[in-house]
Amino acid sequence: MTAPTPLSSLSSALADVVARTAPSVVSVHSHRSRAAGFVWKPGLIVTADEALADEGEVEIGLPDGSRVAATIAGRDHTTDIALLRAEIGVAPVKLAATVPPLGSLSVVVATNRDTPSAALGMVSASGRSWRSLRGGDIDARIELDVRLRPGQEGGLALDATGEAFGMAVLGPRRVLVIPTATIERIAPQLEARGRIARGYLGLGLQPVRLDDGIGAMVMSVDKAGPSAAAGIRQGDVIVAVNDQKLSGVRALSRTLGPASVGAVVDVAVRRGGEPINFKVTVGERPEA
Repeated sequence: MTAPTPLSSLSSALADVVARTAPSVVSVHSHRSRAAGFVWKPGLIVTADEALADEGEVEIGLPDGSRVAATIAGRDHTTDIALLRAEIGVAPVKLAATVPPLGSLSVVVATNRDTPSAALGMVSASGRSWRSLRGGDIDARIELDVRLRPGQEGGLALDATGEAFGMAVLGPRRVLVIPTATIERIAPQLEARGRIARGYLGLGLQPVRLDDGIGAMVMSVDKAGPSAAAGIRQGDVIVAVNDQKLSGVRALSRTLGPASVGAVVDVAVRRGGEPINFKVTVGERPEA
């Protein structure tokens, strides 16, 4: 009997890793869109929000070839996580909180045209938390040197031991992984509320240059919003929040995450050149 070579041993190990995970991976069909997803909890599937159509029916393709109807439990554009509900008897996958080191091997287990698929690559970036272009907080920067088709987006990223460390999505010119920590932070909120709470001041702002820095001119005020209730008016220029000089409108928006809802902030403005301070209770951004 021929002794196994290192390459054949690696091949067998990777095949075993894929075989253990593939039963928890499903295909997701929405209007003119196809993606992969995985069972996060019984009856709940996580998939890539970007690959999910904005309207129309959603179906889940199961490993046995059948399809079942699904509903959208919630979605968060900023972290690219969507949660679906479906009556299926597929076992959930166990997500690991590990972040793989740079240069380690990774396998993406997904679906391609309703059949299981796998792609082997390398972790090409592994670093600290970052903010997406849509303003979502991602707990770790993980990039994979692997080729994925659009229909494979939403699949599971596994390390060489077979542990699932996140969801593979298509970023600009690269494959990114939404890590376990982000999924476990966002998905429970989607399950409970259908959306992620975001802070809301009720202001339309425009950046302006001041002699001593940057300000944000109030261009519009939501009459039912928290800033209007505090007394802020159109034409006021915000110069600081909680004694921190404003560095830009985008920077101000970034402070209005889920934890900001209900907080009272001190907003320093200039009105006709005169300084005024307001106490504003951050509200929850209404649904669009």
